[in-house]
Formats: sequence, C-alpha cells, structure tokens
Amino acid sequence: MCGRYAASRSPEDLAGIFGIEKWEPQESLEPDYNVAPTKEVHAVLDRALKDADDDRPVRQLRTLKWGLVPSWARTPEGGARMINARAETVHEKPSYRRAFSTRRCILPADGYYEWVTGTQERELEVEGKKKRPRKQPYFVTPADGSVFAMAGLYEFWRDRTLPDDHPRAWWVTCSVITTEAETDPLAVAPADGPRSLADIHPRMPLMLTPDRWDAWLDPARTDVEDLRALLAPPPPGLMRAYPVPTAVSNVRNNGPELLKELDAPEEGTLF
Repeated sequence: MCGRYAASRSPEDLAGIFGIEKWEPQESLEPDYNVAPTKEVHAVLDRALKDADDDRPVRQLRTLKWGLVPSWARTPEGGARMINARAETVHEKPSYRRAFSTRRCILPADGYYEWVTGTQERELEVEGKKKRPRKQPYFVTPADGSVFAMAGLYEFWRDRTLPDDHPRAWWVTCSVITTEAETDPLAVAPADGPRSLADIHPRMPLMLTPDRWDAWLDPARTDVEDLRALLAPPPPGLMRAYPVPTAVSNVRNNGPELLKELDAPEEGTLF
C-alpha cells in the first residue's frame, strides 16, 4: 500500500522533469517529508485549460487532496479511506473506473514509507498472543535519485451545499495506484534488513518509468485493455530501501531529518 510518502521537489524542478506547461505559483506547496492522507499534494496531469480557445490537453501541475471522492458520492467523508486503488481491479471498481478511463495523473514523490514488523512477531500479533510491537519505518526510493512517479487517478466532486462561486464548491481529489511488491532483490538493501520490497510489505505504489508518462497522462486514451497494459510493474532492481527514524510515524513531525538513513533499526523496533 501507500499510506505516507515524501515530496520535496519544487514546482520548478517538477516543471523541468515532466515538461509542465502550466502551474499557478499560488498553488505551490512547500516540501513535505511526511505526506499523509487528506493532505494537499502536487499532481501532474494533462487537461484542457478552462476557458481556453482550444481544447488541446495541457500538461499542468495541480494541487489536489489525497483521498479520492467519487463524483457520485453524497458526501466527501469516505475520501480518507480511498487513498489507494489496486492495479488489478481499478478498471472495474465503481469508485475508480471512470477516473481510470479519462482522469489519470502522476503524483511525484521522493519515495514512500513503509513499516516493518518481524514475521514471527507479526504472527503472534495476529493471534492476539503478544502486545503490538513497535514497528521500524523504511524509506523506499529510486536508487539513482530520480523522481518516484506514482501512478494516480483524480476526480472532481461538487459540494451541492455551496453556491457555484464558492471557492470550496469543487473538490479535486486523488488516489495512488498500488501493485504487488517486487520479490527481486533491491538495488541497494540494508546490511541487516529486508532484501526485497516484498519483505517490507506485500504492496507498493506503482511507479511509472519515463517511457510511460505521456501514454498514462493522455486523456484521449480510453481503451481499458490498452490502459491496463500500462499498469505493468517497472523493471526490477530500480529501488533501494533503508531504515529511517521512527519520528516519521507521527504525522505531526516533518522535515528532511525524517529521511536520515540509519545504520541499523532503532532500538526496540523489529525487522
């Protein structure tokens, strides 16, 4: 799954990486080293500009809320639970299939966090035989330092309790698509820890390599089977993972120190 990630690149950097043509400085977000559900996030998308003379898709950097609210939802309350969409079923689930056809985006990140509990301890926890152990967070990021381009979906929701000209009349929300975690060895693995992404968690955000960006963002591509082919996992061996301070477990903590690579898991935590 993806429940927390880091996003520290500036809009200027993202514009250069993704070839962005349009972004509003007033919508720029500060670097966020502890992005959590319901927060505002940067998203890259191709969409025609409102009130433009032509309807060609323009690559934009937009600010969306993480936690997708379907257009048909009566209230936005379920958004916090819809932060992830499974690649295997995204084309058929009522909450996601319309967005999958025409409203796809990329959510740029430095990488994502995942928490690890040792296998034996996890089994005891499930059986209710042991108090919940303290978990060690790991940061997963491209080994070459490139952007982690997460496949995403976005959706519009109209708050009918507000007038048309109200600034909060429309919500634009998003979800991260996840896939099965890689079982191949990490490009760089910690000396004493997980050897693959699957050792950390059975799911991972779907990372899109640059050769898929244009096709994924193209709103004219609507054929479901054609789009599903873009959901294939990236080549193995592109990622590294390392333990980071447990301070990241508290969403109120934020800052580059959360990405500090530890020599070993913190005392009292488990692999």
